[in-house]
Amino acid sequence: MADKELNLWLERFSRDIGYKSSVIVFGNTADIMLNPRNSGKYDSVINTLISYIRDKGFKQVVKWDRVDGIDHSISDEIVGVDDQNVQEPSSNDYDLGGYDLGDNTNQGRNCYKSPDEFFPYMLNVMKNSSNRTAFILDYSDYIFGNANSLSEKERDYLATLGKTLEAGQSYNMLDSDFADIGNIVVIVAHNNAMIPPAYYLNNSMVSSVSVPLPGHNEREHFIDTNRACLNITQDIISDKTAKDDLIDALDGFSLKDIAQMMKLSRQMTEKMSFEKLINLFKYGEKVSPWEELSKDKIERIEEELGKRVKGQDAAISKVKDVIIRAYTGFSGLQHSSKQKKPKGTLFFVGPTGVGKTELAKSLASFVFGDENACIRFDMSEYNHEHSDQRLVGAPPGYVGYEAGGQLTNAVKEKPFCVLLFDEIEKAHGRILDKFLQILEDGRLTDGKGETVYFSETIIIFTSNIGAAEVDSNMDSKEVKKQFVEKVQKHFIEELGRPELLNRIGDNIVAFNFIDDPTVFTKIAKLKFKTIEDFVEERYGARIAFENEDEIFVSIGKKAGKQNGGRGLLNVMETVIINPLSEFIFERSDMLRNRQILIKPMFPDRPELCRFEFELK
Repeated sequence: MADKELNLWLERFSRDIGYKSSVIVFGNTADIMLNPRNSGKYDSVINTLISYIRDKGFKQVVKWDRVDGIDHSISDEIVGVDDQNVQEPSSNDYDLGGYDLGDNTNQGRNCYKSPDEFFPYMLNVMKNSSNRTAFILDYSDYIFGNANSLSEKERDYLATLGKTLEAGQSYNMLDSDFADIGNIVVIVAHNNAMIPPAYYLNNSMVSSVSVPLPGHNEREHFIDTNRACLNITQDIISDKTAKDDLIDALDGFSLKDIAQMMKLSRQMTEKMSFEKLINLFKYGEKVSPWEELSKDKIERIEEELGKRVKGQDAAISKVKDVIIRAYTGFSGLQHSSKQKKPKGTLFFVGPTGVGKTELAKSLASFVFGDENACIRFDMSEYNHEHSDQRLVGAPPGYVGYEAGGQLTNAVKEKPFCVLLFDEIEKAHGRILDKFLQILEDGRLTDGKGETVYFSETIIIFTSNIGAAEVDSNMDSKEVKKQFVEKVQKHFIEELGRPELLNRIGDNIVAFNFIDDPTVFTKIAKLKFKTIEDFVEERYGARIAFENEDEIFVSIGKKAGKQNGGRGLLNVMETVIINPLSEFIFERSDMLRNRQILIKPMFPDRPELCRFEFELK
């Protein structure tokens, strides 16, 4: 494979060091890479940079960092420069008696570990050396502190660097050596935000080169070269589809990550598929809950979800379609073969109290085996412009940076989950912009610069948009049409964000008004079962009804279909739960082994109940 296909950024670096005074190299600088200047072997990024610098024609190369100082195992001896004017290390109470704990190659030589020593030395060499010299400053993230509040010493370093650059290139147009390369200072950092902007902004002598994560061709070449180190069940030599799927699944990995994953595969007692290996490497889990789903289980999804969510068969059917797409691997496939999108995206809209949140919890329990895998965010708490920092974390230097973001932390802790964003219409528009990247690429970078993956999650938005305007007396098809139109109008006309609506696609699920008395009765029985279990466990008493259906139907009528199941619970609390709690409070010492019988108080008002004792 041609060098050009593998490392385009190296071409720019090699070009820039020929005429710039300084190049900042940032990004994936701690990785390994193919070094075309070292017989095509894999090498560290820093060693590859040094190879290109020497190949460019620099006569003296000096590598320095503030831990080891000048690395004499790599660096050349600087000749023809008097360094007697360079500041020597000053003695202090922490002097360890001159012992050098570093590499033996540095013993007996001045390494200039402190920036106080090194920067004047570098300036002296640049001014007085006749040889073309390149200084490489590694781990430069740790030279300066907060760029907005530099100390006096740090400003001195910056000023010295500036003067050093003045000695970098010749600008004498009539000089016979004008076209030759000059001196260069290469600053290597993981995060260029740690380099003071005053150094490079509006400075024509400085350029910046970003080292990206390895692309598809680089990952493929690395896999081909080191195939023997990867212990997986698939035969990626003869099965090109499996190989392509593996390379796509490694999108966002550094080559060091891939090498570590290979090492992990060799340490396992048995071979596993690359999907399981990646899950184990990324999440610490061998088996994805998605892999534990079976065809038989999914065929029961409507029945299982229907046990908790009543009267919303169309919504449950839509959820089933999304889960089948995820199970068969078709989720998002029409958009990208990399399959990095979330497993499913749903937008639940409808009246209050009809089961939107309950369906999300039921889905989490069904897919992930735990209702707590439904992580809920109340979006009314994110209605300010800068509240997106609560989701992804504050940027460096701001209060709360160390804590990270609530959303990104939750997904890092539970990568297999249902993310429920409740009342999404109340969130600030800036928050919605975050979801564009999540729904499209399945990942998000938090305030600390860490990438969080959403590819194993189900994203559910809920909303009451139009609930106060849609007529509850219309038939279910018209209700659905009205709610979908209200959602579209909200995102297109009011928010001006049709792109988010496009990400959601045809997954807007409209919930019906609950107007069937039998559905109210089923919801009431389901919710009251929790009360019955509690009373029996804590007080040893059993609850029974006389004319249970009649009582709950009457409660449902009193609640009204506009208020849904939540209104039903409110009425139930008033007419049954509150009187029941008073009844139990007054007789708490005589309840054990008794039965509490709930009867209608009046034939025409069955929701008004009285309570009696009976032996079990």
